[in-house]
Amino acid sequence: MNFSKPLIALSVAAALAGCAQSTVETGDSFTLTVAHINDTHSNFDPVKSSFKANDTLVYNEFGGFPRLQTMADEYKKAAEDNNQSFLFLHGGDAWQGSAYFKLNEGAMNAELLSRLGLDAMALGNHEFDLNNTKLNQFISDINFPVLAANIDTSNDPDLKDQTNLKPYIVFAFDGNQKTKITDLDNLPADKDLVAVFGIALDDMPNIAPNTGKVEFHNMVESSQATVDMLQAKGINNIIAVTHIGNAVDVEVASQVNGIDLIVGGHSHTLLGDFTNLGHNHGGEYAQMVQNPNGQSQTCVVQAGQYAQAIGQLDVTFDADGQVTNCAGLNVLLSNDEYFHSPMREAGSEFSATETASVVSFIEGEDNITITEEEAVMRQIIDTKYKPAVDEAYGKVIAQVPEEINHERRPGDGGTDAHGSDVAPILAAGQYYWANSPEVVAVTGMKVDFSLIGAGGIRTNIEAGEYREGNVSLELLPFSNFMSVVPVKGKYIKELIDGTVTATLPEGSHAGKFPYGGHIRYQYTETTPYQSGKLDYVEVMTGTADAPIWTPIEDNKTYNVAINNYNATGNDGWTPLFTAQQKSSGRVDLAYVDGKLTGFKVKNIVEAGGRFKVNYQGEAPNCKADNVRCNTDAQAVIDYIADNMPTLKPLEYNVVTLNRAN
Repeated sequence: MNFSKPLIALSVAAALAGCAQSTVETGDSFTLTVAHINDTHSNFDPVKSSFKANDTLVYNEFGGFPRLQTMADEYKKAAEDNNQSFLFLHGGDAWQGSAYFKLNEGAMNAELLSRLGLDAMALGNHEFDLNNTKLNQFISDINFPVLAANIDTSNDPDLKDQTNLKPYIVFAFDGNQKTKITDLDNLPADKDLVAVFGIALDDMPNIAPNTGKVEFHNMVESSQATVDMLQAKGINNIIAVTHIGNAVDVEVASQVNGIDLIVGGHSHTLLGDFTNLGHNHGGEYAQMVQNPNGQSQTCVVQAGQYAQAIGQLDVTFDADGQVTNCAGLNVLLSNDEYFHSPMREAGSEFSATETASVVSFIEGEDNITITEEEAVMRQIIDTKYKPAVDEAYGKVIAQVPEEINHERRPGDGGTDAHGSDVAPILAAGQYYWANSPEVVAVTGMKVDFSLIGAGGIRTNIEAGEYREGNVSLELLPFSNFMSVVPVKGKYIKELIDGTVTATLPEGSHAGKFPYGGHIRYQYTETTPYQSGKLDYVEVMTGTADAPIWTPIEDNKTYNVAINNYNATGNDGWTPLFTAQQKSSGRVDLAYVDGKLTGFKVKNIVEAGGRFKVNYQGEAPNCKADNVRCNTDAQAVIDYIADNMPTLKPLEYNVVTLNRAN
């Protein structure tokens, strides 16, 4: 049985939801329906989750590609039946994030994304996680374009001739019929024209590890130049599909004239009010942002993360391409099997009566729907890809009695001022591993504390059996190696202050938010969503059971365990680059021929907009068959297996973020 809400009801809900300008209907108005997803991160299977149905806590599953397929097909069918113009867009970061990606890299994404029927996708930072040869193959294999108007690939040997990586694409609509337009000097006079252009992060080389020789240009300047060019050709209905974060989308909209709609990604922001489900209010969906000319406005949307939800909106343009109405909503896609326990064990299933009550509740809500999985997509995953993934998970290292939650920023996702419960466990594990006799014998350093960036942590820790692969394939999938870095306390304080401040704005990309092991801090926001002050940073001595907290000293050198990505200063952890610019005592750690090996760092330099590590001798070659670099994940696996057979949150807090409101 398909419990999906009728599309007519969804369309009515979309028309009533969100924030929009007053509708101004004219004879020349044109309405476009846009469905959108973003930051799917190879979450082809559903994500285990929960919600509240009235006062009942329900453990369920959200999303997955087969459910996205079902809803996308229904949206398209409704548009076809109503002769409505329709686009389906992806806000970038399709890559990375699951065991499927670790084993299949871009190939599985190419096959399944092409089945979804997308019209275009933004170029995300994680699309650069492998190398440009593999990115080029992925872009060649998909049946829709990847868009980025602010990049130059002419000097990159892999991407310079890639014709499916475009700055923009133009569609001519006649009701539901759409045609791609390639000759902008000979536009059809009797069609509604829509241009979609892409914007990528302009600081991509400091966020993505393998951008090759691709050049990235200023987001605002490139956006305005692209809009001006399109308008000069006679195209006034203009959409930007971006991967820069919701807060930055709003900034760009406030600095660029002529973008009608921004379909975003990167900050994983599920816009809309989900308090009816016991979740957070994610911010205004279809927010209207005033352009600098004081006349036009831009509508801004984003649809969360991990293929759990899909957004849909109607945007109406007048004859001059001005947005006269923009309204819609994000919808979470649920299964129809519910449990009282996060373990989802036998005996905790909802009874038929309880299930009927949950179904009735869902049918009365606009922002959640029960969606069947599309059968062909499910079969492809289960038969072609899933067996190898199941085999790769390895042995059980712990039992998890209750799901442990990861939210990047404290206060998000219903968390308190202390934020993620997952990040402190991982940081403690990396501290533990870095101080093991095997590691100390290689580095020659006892570690004082560890730090970890929230964005490198990709999942919650689900209830039930927890395996090695849950860590190495899902939780910490990037195969980073651990570094031990001697650094003065003043740089640590500067790092914490700067990264927390950068994540205060609503919709900001919070991947840089810092957590630690054997270190704690408190930050108090003084101006809402803008600024605050670092109250204290303290280092733990003693034991976890009997900790002693000592204020960090500016001029004292501490040995810090951090993964190599953040240790180099990437993703806004710039003080660590500054501290190692002239010289560094850092040691990077990887396994060579099964033996833990240290690689001594000379210093870090900035070259071509990115940070480059210079080694005293040979650098770790993570591409070599005899080298294994994922010591960040191995550290956590060893810690959990040795110390936490029953895996629960730590009993002490490492972060306190006091928000101003």
